[in-house]
Amino acid sequence: MRRGKIERATAETQIKLMLELDGEGKYDVDTGCGFLNHMLELFTRHGRFDLAIRCQGDTHVDYHHTVEDVGIALGRAFTQAMGDKRGIRRYGDIVLPMDETLMICAVDISGRDYLGFDVQIPTEKVGDLDTELVKEFFLGFVRNAGVTLHFKQLAGENTHHIIEGMFKAFGRAMGQAVAIDEQFKNQIPSTKGVI
Repeated sequence: MRRGKIERATAETQIKLMLELDGEGKYDVDTGCGFLNHMLELFTRHGRFDLAIRCQGDTHVDYHHTVEDVGIALGRAFTQAMGDKRGIRRYGDIVLPMDETLMICAVDISGRDYLGFDVQIPTEKVGDLDTELVKEFFLGFVRNAGVTLHFKQLAGENTHHIIEGMFKAFGRAMGQAVAIDEQFKNQIPSTKGVI
């Protein structure tokens, strides 16, 4: 089984995370931030992963450390679960509609971290989450998963829909990218021979 298990403790957060790449979309998520929970549940269901997260963070300050550190832990779990990346499809992409929102997400599991974030979020908060933290989550993820990840918003007005479109698209694209290509299941998908 392709699984990642991360325990990360700092002065700001304590996180326990378990990820199974070849899952069914099951989730058990408690980050202390309701909106982040919702987004991670959408990500998990649409990626067809299984994910369990417990995070205790310094939410009396704000959600910054919680959101960033969950992104970090999730990125590390993907790296662990993929191992040497033998047989993965490597690339995934989708154009995802979410009501008035239309979002492109593309990923390359390249070993190189890069975030392309061409998204306009119209409000400063959604629920009690500062929306600027969405980018911090994805920066934490790409830096620790070693992936190139691009978002491009083609349309969108409602903050909730825009961010929801991102997380659903992220799940779908990652699900494609980590899937095993049965025709090439014993090969590393790179001319370098390593990712």
